Amino acid sequence: MKDADIVEIEAWLDTQGLCGASETDLINGFCARCVGAGIRLERANAFVDTLHPIYEGRVFLWRREGELEKPIIEYGSSQWGESAENWQNSTFFHLLQIGEDEMHQRIGMMEMPTFRHLVTLKDEGCTDYLALINRFSSEGSIGEMDCFYSSWATDDPHGFSETDIATLRRLVRGLGLAIKCASLTRIVKTLADVYLGRDAAKRVLAGRINRGAAERIEAVLWYSDLRDYTRISDAASPDAIIPMLNDYAEAVISSIQEAGGDVLKLIGDGTLAIFTDGDSATACTAALKAQKLLRKRLVVLNQTREAAGQPATNVYLGVHIGEVFYGNIGSDTRLDFTVVGPAVNEVSRIASMCRSVDQDILISESFAAALPTELRSKLVCVGRFALRGVGRAQELFTIDPAIIRSI
Repeated sequence: MKDADIVEIEAWLDTQGLCGASETDLINGFCARCVGAGIRLERANAFVDTLHPIYEGRVFLWRREGELEKPIIEYGSSQWGESAENWQNSTFFHLLQIGEDEMHQRIGMMEMPTFRHLVTLKDEGCTDYLALINRFSSEGSIGEMDCFYSSWATDDPHGFSETDIATLRRLVRGLGLAIKCASLTRIVKTLADVYLGRDAAKRVLAGRINRGAAERIEAVLWYSDLRDYTRISDAASPDAIIPMLNDYAEAVISSIQEAGGDVLKLIGDGTLAIFTDGDSATACTAALKAQKLLRKRLVVLNQTREAAGQPATNVYLGVHIGEVFYGNIGSDTRLDFTVVGPAVNEVSRIASMCRSVDQDILISESFAAALPTELRSKLVCVGRFALRGVGRAQELFTIDPAIIRSI
């Protein structure tokens, strides 16, 4: 490979990294340019760990023969199970254990390569293998994301030349930096979604980060909590509380998000969410869809927990519609992107009334009035109540138990 080709690839990596190219586009473009410049790559893998509540990291795959069915593999924890076994039998794990950053294996000349995945490469016609680790400094690491790992294989009968290897060492640094940039962007979006909610995350990442930056909107408000949570938590062992909260939070949050809502806050066993898509009738209908999804999930969840001898419960829910301020509230150094206003206080009071009237869901007057006629006809009034901290008494509704399955 000529030095001019190397410089051209480095310039391409700089440009792609700055413009935010995806990891897949980076690895595909990089390998195609290396092949075009004379390095006979047959396959390549690159991966970095990440910060994600489910996945530990992502692998990006390239094959010279064309597009792969799965060019990206998201892997789980390397601490247990099949993922742990695969990791501990990898060249990269071995390199980390011995404190090295590179492994070169002429697998075509070996009767039996040392690592089983190298045996597979040899069986598939590869002759040479190069593994590289590009480490980040402690200041440049985020969680487990402390290295860029890459492996390169060729089917050239003579293997990689010394020039090929020196060129890959040089170029992979730039590839690692570009992929790290793309992965960091993905991490920021993931963390914002997970901790702020999808709509709030979108607004924050668009630049709504100034204290006091809030807008007045009409929103459907959802507030739910668990029936008898205090009694159950007092009776249960401490190590059973978090799994129980996670089980029920998963049911609540999944139902809200599936119906198009956004979860803004988890407060102990409570959940505050909003529905804002479409007009008032559409948003109210979405909230009732979420509660229907939730009830179905709770049936399955409670059966599972009871069968395992674990405490089971139900979810109280209050829904309301009203004007709120939606935006940043807090100090210069600690902000919360949430909703505030009398309507937020009102929906929490409505939810707390579920215990007094023995209903799983209570619906405000304004929410009921905003529903389409067909859905409004499925409601029944449970009475008129003066809510604590709310200036006026109002009628509260629930879903007619005789027809709840039809909503």
